[in-house]
Amino acid sequence: MSAGPVELAVGRHEEATVVWVTGELNLASYPILRDGLLKIATDTPEGLVADIRGLAIAESSLVSVFSLIAMRIGDWPGIPFTVVAGSAGQRALLSRHVVDRYAPVRADLTAATAALDHPVRRRSERVFARSEAASAQVRAFVTDKLGEWAVPELADDARLIATELVENVLRHTTSEPKLRLDLRRGVCTVAVADQDTRPAMLLERLSPFDPGIGLKLVAQIARTWGCSRSWAGGKVVWAVLVPGARTAGDRPAG
Repeated sequence: MSAGPVELAVGRHEEATVVWVTGELNLASYPILRDGLLKIATDTPEGLVADIRGLAIAESSLVSVFSLIAMRIGDWPGIPFTVVAGSAGQRALLSRHVVDRYAPVRADLTAATAALDHPVRRRSERVFARSEAASAQVRAFVTDKLGEWAVPELADDARLIATELVENVLRHTTSEPKLRLDLRRGVCTVAVADQDTRPAMLLERLSPFDPGIGLKLVAQIARTWGCSRSWAGGKVVWAVLVPGARTAGDRPAG
């Protein structure tokens, strides 16, 4: 994909998704690079590698974009991230700005792929038809999967969030909601994708008779949640659940 002063080319190397980044990283291209890598991460590959050997860097401080990306995808989609920096100068620059504290930095693609941390991950997804039965089907799907994965203690919260996110798609888009459940190191993610490009608006209920549980309760239940655009188009609304770690929630990530 070409956009302004940077280009992102997506491919595969072993089990990882690789993004070859070329062009110049400057103030204009910083958000393009940031948003592009985050969109690619929404497809939850087994690992993400940014190969920046063909990237010129206009200002040294801009390499902080890679630290930001590593932190953002650490909670969701919770995939490992590494950077390929070919020259000693590039690697020194990334080290000086402590990028290597957040993501391994390697000199070639083989080493970067080998440095990816691959924890055991359970994943299941299903597309639900637009019908009155969808909410009940969602709850049954979540119950079955979390029971199968031996984390039934998360089932109540996961059912509530999955139902809200699916109903939000049914109310505000014409898409068929695609629900994805992930379990990694005890952290469960509930994510619902649709093909509508408009940002999700999780609205508060105006009365007890309105459908949906509302933004406030989603935020209280989830450790963190957000809405991310997808590289393939549309968006994904997601929430992260951790046993015994319910908080007041975070603001949604873009």
